[in-house]
Amino acid sequence: MKSTALALTLMAFAAPMQAAENPMVGGAAMYDTKNIVENAVNSADHTTLVAAVKAAGLVDTLAGPGPFTVFAPTNEAFAKLPAGTVENLLKPENKDTLTKILTCHVVGKAVMSDALRGMIMDDGGKHPVPTLGGCTLQASYEGDKIMLEDEMGNVATVTIADVVQSNGVIHVIDTVMLPKM
Repeated sequence: MKSTALALTLMAFAAPMQAAENPMVGGAAMYDTKNIVENAVNSADHTTLVAAVKAAGLVDTLAGPGPFTVFAPTNEAFAKLPAGTVENLLKPENKDTLTKILTCHVVGKAVMSDALRGMIMDDGGKHPVPTLGGCTLQASYEGDKIMLEDEMGNVATVTIADVVQSNGVIHVIDTVMLPKM
């Protein structure tokens, strides 16, 4: 009986360590069994991003098989843009520009933060990150924070890393990345 109780106790402690759970994002649980779009719609911090993805017609793409890495700007990141920018980008006549901006946040493979940090170290402190939108972000890190610089000199910090999705990974960022226009 003692060995059964000990085994059950050891199993109870071992179970949570077998797989790390995804962090919460925008007050919502993120499930590695759901795709990028299915998880993003539940984040209170990403309502602007979700609206933009819908307006750009990228829902089917980001719900597709991937794998993708999405650097996901928060509502606060979009709010840093000049007044009226988001509303203007969401207009149908600006769909191409919006699509370009959004796809400059997407990489065509799943890249976890440890792997990105390793590439940064291997490249002497900065690593180019080509995106599906044709932009190249420059990744670096300071302390334990990964930073991304866009082609316009804007710098974003990854505030929540390694949110595993069924079709890739999301890294939450605090600044919208912009392409050279």
